[in-house]
Amino acid sequence: MFVQHKDTTLEDLGNGVSRRILAHGGKMMAVEVHFETGAVGPMHNHPHEQLTTVLSGEFEFTIGDETQIVRTGDTLYKQPHIMHGCVCLKAGVLLDTFTPIREDFLS
Repeated sequence: MFVQHKDTTLEDLGNGVSRRILAHGGKMMAVEVHFETGAVGPMHNHPHEQLTTVLSGEFEFTIGDETQIVRTGDTLYKQPHIMHGCVCLKAGVLLDTFTPIREDFLS
């Protein structure tokens, strides 16, 4: 599957967060998440494994009981069902990869 960035849609999720669904199929999915400074990704969990790469910006991330500041180029792993969330310290973009795909994002 080829996905041209120009053919995707940036969906406004509100409160300074927007999402762009990228390539997906089988058991994998890639999603861009854009944050304005101060925007919050509330603490949550889900049954998916998730890798997050910081494409730009700076974020305070909590995964389980650990909180760290992450910046461009850093990568985070979230195991299934672990609580996680973030606060955007400097506007930026995250690239999330999920397995299996987030059916809830496609509906």
